[in-house]
Amino acid sequence: MALSGFSTLSLLHIVLLVGLCSALDPTVFYNFEVSYITASPLGVPQQVIAINDKFPGPTINVTTNNNVVVNVRNKLDENLLIHWSGVQQRRSSWQDGLPGTNCPIPPKWNWTYQFQVKDQIGSFFYFPSLHMQKASGGFGSFLITNRDIIPLPFAIPDGDFVILIGDWYTRNHTALRKELDAGKDLGMPDGVLINGKGPYQYNRTFVPDGIDYETIEVHPGRTYRIRVHNVGVSTSLNFRIQNHNLLLAESEGSYTVQQNYTSLDIHVGQSYSFLVTMDQNASTDYYIVASARFVNESRWQRVTGVAILKYTNSKGKASGPLPEAPNDEYDKTFSMNQARSIRWNVSASGARPNPQGSFRYGSINVTEVYVLKNTPPEMINGKRRATLSGVSFVNPSTPIRLADQFKVKGAYKLDFPSRPLTGAPRVETSVINGTYRGFVEVILQNNDTRMHSYHVSGYAVFVVGMDYGDWTENSRGTYNKWDGIARTTVQVYPGAWTAILISLDNVGVWNIRTENLDSWYLGQETYIRVVNPEATNKTELPIPDNALFCGALGKMQKAQDISLATTIMKNRSNLFSTLLMIICTLISLFR
Repeated sequence: MALSGFSTLSLLHIVLLVGLCSALDPTVFYNFEVSYITASPLGVPQQVIAINDKFPGPTINVTTNNNVVVNVRNKLDENLLIHWSGVQQRRSSWQDGLPGTNCPIPPKWNWTYQFQVKDQIGSFFYFPSLHMQKASGGFGSFLITNRDIIPLPFAIPDGDFVILIGDWYTRNHTALRKELDAGKDLGMPDGVLINGKGPYQYNRTFVPDGIDYETIEVHPGRTYRIRVHNVGVSTSLNFRIQNHNLLLAESEGSYTVQQNYTSLDIHVGQSYSFLVTMDQNASTDYYIVASARFVNESRWQRVTGVAILKYTNSKGKASGPLPEAPNDEYDKTFSMNQARSIRWNVSASGARPNPQGSFRYGSINVTEVYVLKNTPPEMINGKRRATLSGVSFVNPSTPIRLADQFKVKGAYKLDFPSRPLTGAPRVETSVINGTYRGFVEVILQNNDTRMHSYHVSGYAVFVVGMDYGDWTENSRGTYNKWDGIARTTVQVYPGAWTAILISLDNVGVWNIRTENLDSWYLGQETYIRVVNPEATNKTELPIPDNALFCGALGKMQKAQDISLATTIMKNRSNLFSTLLMIICTLISLFR
């Protein structure tokens, strides 16, 4: 029987398993079956994207340096890619799950992601990166915990909760996509979800009967780590827990200087960890709130997520008005000052982009400067498009890294401007030419009328400054050159700029984009191509054996063995885990 099971594995998969043993770090396995289900988070039945029939998807929970294997079966009716937002694919943009780097997983196909969370800790999330699918779900939390030998910079919490917040439309992603293609705005969201559920009925006018809401049960006197991710479409949200302080402890892989907040603005794509002590009496439950920011609150009042914090000895339900958000609709100074107050704990131990505080980013010479300017969407060649520095990005039919590997000419242009274009905007596949081991200063200038947040794949970036107005050379005098937070997603206020520094030590092709899903879909992104002139597996892993091919290389793609994919999906523990353990044991014996 064992021989029969073995025969279902091709030599390709044996090689893949052997590769996982090379570092001798533990390997964790996950199976993702991505499909549509019907759900009614806001009381209206709609099609959502589920993983293993769950919405949101399961939490991936791993430890620093673990090898991660995620086997994805695409049961949607369109192509799929899963992006691991903030999880740095060290030396392997092949696994990043974005259309500029990877060919998509076709419907009914199976593909296995394989990467290592090398020297990383923190709170991240994953989501589908194609066709605005994220607006219909498919997202979940991705947590990387310290190894036991590395102490936390705070007492071990009594528990750990994940809270996914985000604006939500009752129209699915295909309907939203059609509206954008027709040149329309998406309009106001229909609500805010907390862990895939609608709001608690705090007000009958805004919340109808029958809405399922999230409840988090806690013990009095205990301290919990609460990880909050904004996985929404485009709305900045203010997060708060009634009568409880939020002690900020970590953000996207960096431990922070610990400070108390009564509420914190969390922008699209951002993640935070709070330590919350249950120090209130249990006369009633307490509200957990995520409400829209920088909007007309009277019009947007229904765009509010409400969950319940329930003490085990609670004596009654939460009632009355919600705790108030900061009242600064027309004055965003409060929010920017709050953002500036988030600083890096440079004395904390643990995996980090600045090991033990020795990497003094403020004293490193900048080798290149890019000013990336965002303006409101405009008509280009008869279509409404979004731009970055006057360029509206078009995803290539042959992904950039694949085109490099097989010397496909004309797939992209390595000519992204270092300063915004002064002429007419253009639509093309224009990429930044990064210098390996260079130290790049990027100015994100937001001349749009709404908040944007920007994400850089493959790196943690140092957030050194932000202010209103146009950035100038003199703005560098305001930079924080010591303990600016290192993170993967940074907000840029309307009519303002944010400066980041990036150490280009990770070879590959990496995405820079707005996290506002509508502007991203309309082309507000680019990629930075980082190549080591001395080709070596030490700086970039080779193309994976199971790489998918498309575009000019589509003829290289072999038909999928569906029976093999099904066998792998159904027998993870008996097949993958057992065989990997045997192979790793044999390798260790013969070393």
